[in-house]
Amino acid sequence: MASPAARMSAPALMVALAVLALAAGGSAQLQFGFYKGKCNASDVEAVVQGLVKARFARENPIVAYLLRLQFHECAVNGCDGGLLIDGPGTEKTAGPNLSVKGYDLIAAIKAELEKRCPGVVSCSDIEILATRDAVALAGGPAYSVRTGRRDRRRSVASDVKLPGADYTAAQAVAYYSRIGMSAYDTVVLLGAHTVGATHCSAIKSSRLYRYGGKPGATDPSMDPATASVYKKYVCPNVSSSDGNAVFLDDQWSAVKVDNHYYRNLQLRRGVLSVDQNLYNDGSTKPIVDQLANNNGMFLSKFGQVLVKLSEVNVLTGTQGEIRKVCNKFN
Repeated sequence: MASPAARMSAPALMVALAVLALAAGGSAQLQFGFYKGKCNASDVEAVVQGLVKARFARENPIVAYLLRLQFHECAVNGCDGGLLIDGPGTEKTAGPNLSVKGYDLIAAIKAELEKRCPGVVSCSDIEILATRDAVALAGGPAYSVRTGRRDRRRSVASDVKLPGADYTAAQAVAYYSRIGMSAYDTVVLLGAHTVGATHCSAIKSSRLYRYGGKPGATDPSMDPATASVYKKYVCPNVSSSDGNAVFLDDQWSAVKVDNHYYRNLQLRRGVLSVDQNLYNDGSTKPIVDQLANNNGMFLSKFGQVLVKLSEVNVLTGTQGEIRKVCNKFN
């Protein structure tokens, strides 16, 4: 009896094979240890880790920079290196990306790897590996990531659509669902705000002085004592305070990856509206409570969600390119 493939017409067989090839594309072609044996005598992941470790030792906020860079990268067209491209009208020039940092570390890692094995390691993989290593150095989970991403030849500012600091929980969940995240994933991913800072301009109008558009009104969901400290010392109601830094977690914990962010939400001390709204909303509040009460669970879930984020809409195989330098197309 003839096999199903033998009974197919040639055109039908070609279509079937094309469908199989598509199904095998994207993250299916990522693999653990993709670069093993491909960079002469060098261990690519060890080279990345060494450079991240050196940078972290002298500038530990690098963990916040890289987490933000990975999110801003992967949420727009996938984890494809588009954010790294210089020039007018690129993703880097879009409003939400003007304050992104960490590009110099990615460039330094790429330069070192190009010396060791030119044209082998993608900028997209460097972003993911560097973030992973920084998270572990900051007390976060040590998680494994698959590699084999390639760099996309596209970087357009108008593609950049990122969530707002004042999103409701429902808006945040809807946004993250576009990139395959569940409501639970959304709450875990926003736990990245356990590190880093924002500026007074992000909360002065929306939370401290014009809540709901009403002059003088303060967001009632913010702990009054916390609001008072912000108004008096950190973000006084003068334009000169707009650029003052506001830590997204308590300052002592602002470069440590832990679940303290969620405990602050329970105490109504969330900084951005989008953070506190996770606790104000009945559908996401139980997730916040669960993560606030179990640091081990948060760390485990955080690693899993970062891996999921790192595999959004990736290019693999012969798609895209391996850039020679990260801020320019070949």
